[in-house]
Amino acid sequence: MGKGMEMLGKRCYTYDMYNWSTDEKKLQETPEKYAIWRLEQLINFGLNGERIKAFELKKYWSKLQLDPARKKLLELLLHES
Repeated sequence: MGKGMEMLGKRCYTYDMYNWSTDEKKLQETPEKYAIWRLEQLINFGLNGERIKAFELKKYWSKLQLDPARKKLLELLLHES
């Protein structure tokens, strides 16, 4: 099993995914698109020790494309804070 891989039952999970096919420098030229992309990456592929600021998540909430179940969980957590 490769580094960052874990077998649970019959499923294999990658928990240190990095996006290698996105030109981040070009994406940073459009700050809002970059912020949305970065939030989606952190939520979908792991925080890697980072924290997401609640105000930033709330700011882009309606524009984030997330798994519905994950979005529901985050919504519940946001309303608690």
